[in-house]
Amino acid sequence: MSASLNITSATADPGLLDLPWNMPLDEWPDRYIAALPKGISRHLVRFAHLSGHVIAIKETTDEMAKREYDMLRTLQRLDVPCVDPLAVITNRADDAGEPLNSVLVTRHLKFSLPYRALFSQQLRPDTATRLVDALAVLLVRLHVIGFFWGDVSLSNTLFRRDAGAFAAYLVDAETGQLYDGLSNGQRENDLEIARVNIAGELMDLEAGGRVDEELDPIKLSDGIVAAYRSLWKELTGSESFSSSERWRINERVDRLNDLGFDIEELAIKTTEGGTTVRIQPKVVDAGHHQRRLLRLTGLDAQENQARRLLNDLDSYTAKYGRKDYDEEMVAHEWLAKVFEPVIRAIPRDLKGKLEPAEVFHQLLEHRWFMSQDQNRDVPLAEALSSYIDTVLRHRRDEATVIDPPTGTFTLAIPLADGEADWRQNV
Repeated sequence: MSASLNITSATADPGLLDLPWNMPLDEWPDRYIAALPKGISRHLVRFAHLSGHVIAIKETTDEMAKREYDMLRTLQRLDVPCVDPLAVITNRADDAGEPLNSVLVTRHLKFSLPYRALFSQQLRPDTATRLVDALAVLLVRLHVIGFFWGDVSLSNTLFRRDAGAFAAYLVDAETGQLYDGLSNGQRENDLEIARVNIAGELMDLEAGGRVDEELDPIKLSDGIVAAYRSLWKELTGSESFSSSERWRINERVDRLNDLGFDIEELAIKTTEGGTTVRIQPKVVDAGHHQRRLLRLTGLDAQENQARRLLNDLDSYTAKYGRKDYDEEMVAHEWLAKVFEPVIRAIPRDLKGKLEPAEVFHQLLEHRWFMSQDQNRDVPLAEALSSYIDTVLRHRRDEATVIDPPTGTFTLAIPLADGEADWRQNV
């Protein structure tokens, strides 16, 4: 290993020194490599084992590696869903002293997959739509903080399951730039890049016979434009109404909360005659349900998962007459008596199938369907046994998926309205 090797990392991991940085990345021995599915990249990217975890290593230039490392750290501080930057390795050289490309090292995002690994034989329209919708939400979040991506695509995104939907994470930030705010032109430019790239990616799959014949790449790529504009308008658009309809202020806030965004400030103005109220969100942030669940229970879940778990917590509170109790105390009780026993009951060999919050969400869905089919309230323990044997045992691991296809886990999970009303037995 070259004596001049330079490692820049916010977290010291001695295991980095044990990797063969004196070899080109495409020549690393198999014992270092983790066989995980990856997306398309303009640079060479490989997964490797490090201290019991999996890391992604991308060969690039000194300047680009350092810039992307700094950008990812900044995005993390701004609570943007993105991969975790671990290190930049520069001044690499082989045993003959010949220089090698610098690399950016990021942590592999557990339970996440590139879009190409989210299907087996054919990508169905409903799965593709959910991926595009998740990417639209991510793009809005980036634009809200003033981040211009410059290379929006499915390939530059990782997806994690989120209670029947998907949550999108930024993977490649090398073309990104952070501003105090984005102009409409910059946002439209990013949106057009997204539309063109997504159409091309889906057409590539179509040419390989890997999408459902009913899937229309152009229609789906146009869908991100519609989804983005609808969400952006809801988040930033102003609204006017009669002063007698002030209830619409709460309605607007509720709609934003349902989309997973919090309102930190509202600008509310009335006309001179006092007959018209005009409201406009001033500062918005994502993760309303995530933060509430984390604050109450310490569980770090996706937004939709957090919403479902909080629904169950609210149901528990109502059923056992805890409405007048301290919220944190009730949450701790629910965690100890409901959530944790379920997770502990999952057999050791099945714990890598799904992350705990997704398991609990799917269990609630499974119990609801059992109750509907049998016309009775199915106890949670009975539903758990059925879910483990008939559903979870037959899924592929999503903690570390090796060599897709993974088509069996792209099935949509229908969301049930009023799921908190039918649960009588814990």
